[in-house]
Amino acid sequence: MKKQIQVTQSSMPDIEEYIEEIKDLWESKWLTNMGSKHKALEFQLLEYLKVPNITLYTNGHLALEGVIAALGLTGEVITTPFTFASTTHAIVRNGLTPMFCDINLDDYTIDVDKIEGLITEKTSAIIPVHVYGNVCNVENIDRIAKKHNLKVIYDAAHTFGVEVNGKGIGTFGDASMFSFHATKVFNTIEGGAVTYNDSSIKQVLNDLKNFGITGPESVEYVGGNAKMNEFQAAMGICNLRHVNNEITKRKKVVERYNANLEGIAGIKLSQEQDGIESNYAYFPVVFDGYKMSRDEVFEILKENDIVARKYFYPLTNSFECYKGLYDVGKTPVAKYVAERVLTLPLYADLDMKDVDRICEIIKS
Repeated sequence: MKKQIQVTQSSMPDIEEYIEEIKDLWESKWLTNMGSKHKALEFQLLEYLKVPNITLYTNGHLALEGVIAALGLTGEVITTPFTFASTTHAIVRNGLTPMFCDINLDDYTIDVDKIEGLITEKTSAIIPVHVYGNVCNVENIDRIAKKHNLKVIYDAAHTFGVEVNGKGIGTFGDASMFSFHATKVFNTIEGGAVTYNDSSIKQVLNDLKNFGITGPESVEYVGGNAKMNEFQAAMGICNLRHVNNEITKRKKVVERYNANLEGIAGIKLSQEQDGIESNYAYFPVVFDGYKMSRDEVFEILKENDIVARKYFYPLTNSFECYKGLYDVGKTPVAKYVAERVLTLPLYADLDMKDVDRICEIIKS
């Protein structure tokens, strides 16, 4: 029986490196609540991501919930349904109404030409999603936001380390949320962060992620518990040392996929974006007019112990929990892509022979 190839595999340091990093926690006994590892990782990420401010969280979802609350958003928020459940849920769990905008067929990010048609007197923000490492049209989104006095929070879960003409992706908009989940390019086991330009919200973000406690006998906010612990931060410190090498290895996997699948009728691959330094986070393939449907390819790969992922499917505006609230027909491009896209296995240590085998199964 052949080994099963997962859609992703967590990057981890050598166990000795991690043990060395966490040794002093047995001396300090400080395991959470913004200890020395947390502070060290925060400082290192400021430099790596080229951002002015950063706040760490136990996961990316609570980071997004936190920054939505900290920025005091109200009413309606324009976003896209072509995303992971977290994006939409974070909006709704803050008592806000998501207004779904369609996506581009080119890079699967929000269609900026359709944003203004969704703005009403209730709109307070835009939450666009960078998808698969592809970057939204940040310039046009900024122009629209300034024109209508709207906040912009990017879901940047897929774009750790990505740069736009040399600028860190986390510098655009009012804030960006990053996920450091085990499946991401950079992980802290679980984890996440918010980067932002206005340093005045730093204290609010820290208070909200610590139950709203503002002093020994003072609780000013209805906060939650979203603090990154020291073991997570230590994993991040270790992984950050190796992330550039991991991205280089991922790039080679993507190049091998491209060499195998480029130019085949009915198979659409992602194209590199001008001025964007990619992190090679995912390898999405859209099966459009191919001899097999996306679902058929998915099943054939599964039969061969290869785990691909229908990512993103279904659209968030078609979830059972939002039944009857949204018309999926209003985001036709997102629906079209969601029904045809498959992300193939991609991780730093994926063997090139396995890449070739995956491609041969698809082609045959």
